[in-house]
Amino acid sequence: MTSTPDPLDRLTVLERGWLSSNNILIHAAGDEPGAVLVDAGHVNHAEQTVALVRHALRGGRLDRVVNTHLHSDHCGGNAALQRAFGVPVIIPPGAAEAVRSWDASGLTYEASGQRCERFEVAGTMSPGEAFVAGGRRWQVLAAPGHDPDSVMLFDAENGVLISADALWEHGFGVVFPEIAGEPGFDDVGAVLSLIESLPVRVVIPGHGAPFTDVAAALARARSRLAGFQADPARHARHAVKVLIKYHVMEEQHQPLDALLRWAVATPMLGALWARHAAHRSASPAAWSEGFVRELVSAGVLGLSDGVVTDR
Repeated sequence: MTSTPDPLDRLTVLERGWLSSNNILIHAAGDEPGAVLVDAGHVNHAEQTVALVRHALRGGRLDRVVNTHLHSDHCGGNAALQRAFGVPVIIPPGAAEAVRSWDASGLTYEASGQRCERFEVAGTMSPGEAFVAGGRRWQVLAAPGHDPDSVMLFDAENGVLISADALWEHGFGVVFPEIAGEPGFDDVGAVLSLIESLPVRVVIPGHGAPFTDVAAALARARSRLAGFQADPARHARHAVKVLIKYHVMEEQHQPLDALLRWAVATPMLGALWARHAAHRSASPAAWSEGFVRELVSAGVLGLSDGVVTDR
């Protein structure tokens, strides 16, 4: 009786949480020069990422880092990994010039009020291309929606999809183009249809554990997407909560008045307020405070003696 090969053989999935994305280490096979790391986590966890990768390498060599997209939770550890291992970083092409000139506005870090340490880009990987790592051929697939330049990586032979934030077991990432007033929901739907068309056995998401019930995950994602399409303001409210929660995860604790000053100064939140709440909210600060208190009531944040804490 023959056993079915493990689709995750030669892959180490470092499951991190929400501030840092998962890191996927594709171990070298045959005469490959070294392992490939997919995504690098948040700058707050950069040294932990280096330590985790070093341990997972088991004395082996890291050859390069590739990023599925350039949100701060996926590429914040790039610079630390470059210092530790001297490796090149490969990214999707859409933001390459912004990285080379370190245009923090073009890279959305200023717009989202988030942090990312500057890193050097060595090259790009475009949709339609492929590369070999771990003895597998990884197809680069366009995955716009969450981010216009995002990609997924697909190993067709083993049915392994590295989906980044295009599909999680219970949803998908905030649709950032919609925050800017640009269409994004249709792209999310198209990417979900693309995933459905692929012979996927296991999905390694950007956040959360790998999963195999792809049909159920797609059904949940489509239901969520339909709700956002029917009521874009619902997605806007969700995005506000995500941005606030993410900022508090970065800070761990912050006085409420300082958090509200950050919210008022953050362009993405300002755009959402102007488009969805300016006609009925006294001020961006009051509007933002309402979301903070919703998150506190939900047990997602803490608030005591005027200080907001992560939970």
